[in-house]
Amino acid sequence: MGLDTSHKCWHGAYSAFSRWRNKLAEVAGYTFFKAGDPPIYETACLDWGSINAILGDDLLSGTWPCIPVRPDGTPDALIVLLAHSDCEGEIQADMCAPLADRLEQLLPLLDGDGGGHVGNYRDKTQQFINGLRDAAAKGEAVDFH
Repeated sequence: MGLDTSHKCWHGAYSAFSRWRNKLAEVAGYTFFKAGDPPIYETACLDWGSINAILGDDLLSGTWPCIPVRPDGTPDALIVLLAHSDCEGEIQADMCAPLADRLEQLLPLLDGDGGGHVGNYRDKTQQFINGLRDAAAKGEAVDFH
């Protein structure tokens, strides 16, 4: 069991998806905290209060009215991916191109191997970018299931 998306963005274990997103957050300059009860896994420090205020009942499902911002107010489409559920929802069509652009900015900063279901971080990120570009060109969302 794991995460599958449309447009061939991702197919693999939830744990691999988490490792990959954490690597993206790391190279993008985010800090981390231990989450869970008890705290057992690391996640990027996001402004969850603002995210919840923007998304309300759609929290984590991928319905964003605008590109979210970092705590310092800087727009960052990467948050669309970092704050997304790892098992359901979608990246809406109008967020696919901005997210692909942001991931392309991070590509030169990625190196190394993320292990099973990730492999090379740069290659896995390029695969996700390709899927986002395909979805954007078709005016479609990337579905998580």
